[in-house]
Amino acid sequence: MTDTDNWTSAPDRTVRGSMGLCHLTVAQPPFDVDAQSLPPQDPERARAFAASFEGIEEVLEDLGARSVLTPLPSSVRADLDIVHAAAWGGTLSIVHPAFATDGNDEPLRSSAQVLRERFPDARIVGRVTYYGGTEHTEDLVWLPDGAMFHASGWPGDEPFVVTGDPRAVIASLELKGWQLDNAGVDLREAANEVAWASLAGLALGPSDPWGWEEMETTAFRVRHSEDSVQNMEALYFV
Repeated sequence: MTDTDNWTSAPDRTVRGSMGLCHLTVAQPPFDVDAQSLPPQDPERARAFAASFEGIEEVLEDLGARSVLTPLPSSVRADLDIVHAAAWGGTLSIVHPAFATDGNDEPLRSSAQVLRERFPDARIVGRVTYYGGTEHTEDLVWLPDGAMFHASGWPGDEPFVVTGDPRAVIASLELKGWQLDNAGVDLREAANEVAWASLAGLALGPSDPWGWEEMETTAFRVRHSEDSVQNMEALYFV
């Protein structure tokens, strides 16, 4: 199925750029559960989580299980209507091509704001990398006590903008110096040199699901809203 509602680009049109990390995770307490001990993936709850996102009008098709290490396809336009979603007990995640950006907007932060209101007791963590000639990243941590940081820009270049208070996040998580060192996180560096994605990973702690081949998501083909399609067409096509 290659539904073309709201797209002006043909399903086989080649995509510009590619995605690396591109996921948003809602981790509900307890926060010390080992990821490999989380309940098995629940495809129906994953489907409902995907369908709840602004910009997704309908889930059209279940494409089956995927390892969390399986990247989103991003070769042609039809690939952009595929998302990976998961529900492992109290942990919900989605991998979504609409989270990618080249700096003109902040889709990850916008989605996190909605999730913050839906899940006030959760740790919300997002990590996105888009390669479109140059690398652009957007990383976010938002904790139940309100501590948060959002870092967005071009690593090693400018502009790079950090909002919130990453030191408050570190304090709230009670992260130790050795944990930061092991993750390569040094806030004394310039903002565009800090390993923000690694700090986001520390926020999920042992519950971080993104790295275990045996953990599964479910791939879904979805219909995107007109606004979401317009944003993706501006990013992924010249």
